[in-house]
Amino acid sequence: MAFELEVERERLIPDTSVFTNPDVYREFGNSPNKAFANFLELVAKAPNVKVYMPSSVYDELKKMLKNPKVPPKARAVFRVKSPKKYEIQIPAFLLYELIDDIRQRINKGLRVAEEAVRASAHKNPDEILNALRRKYREALREGIVDSKEDIELILLALELDGLLLSADRGILNLADKMGIRWIPPEEIRDTIEGLIYSP
Repeated sequence: MAFELEVERERLIPDTSVFTNPDVYREFGNSPNKAFANFLELVAKAPNVKVYMPSSVYDELKKMLKNPKVPPKARAVFRVKSPKKYEIQIPAFLLYELIDDIRQRINKGLRVAEEAVRASAHKNPDEILNALRRKYREALREGIVDSKEDIELILLALELDGLLLSADRGILNLADKMGIRWIPPEEIRDTIEGLIYSP
């Protein structure tokens, strides 16, 4: 008697941005909570597709969405799994790139601070602080992996050969450098619908 094992064709690794970024979550629902539930229900229709999320990302999502609900139909496809941090190896070139990128960002941050000090003679202090915070955040945080949640998504996608779903430019940039599969945020819904109808 022959037994057929379940073949898992695709592993989706979504970031919180899929459910909190209005440009992405509106493809699935009119609120982040509804988008999360609808996303999982849609994935549940696709044969042999699972959703994996590191525990740190799931904890972050629960705080952002105020207790998101996993629909009963989707319980079989949703898995909380952290990457095997002590077993995964990453190329050394990433460390070199990270150090170089951080140095450049620190220099940009310094220039932003200098600009704010020069402007302090002519502008309202609150206006200067708001501009400084915005520009400093752009200089230091945009387009870079800057949290343990971000790196856990990358490591889990690497470990599982998963398809990374995110609207975070830093996560997608690093995924691309590491050869991890990803899709642009505006194509997430179409991709999932394609998985429903793939043979």
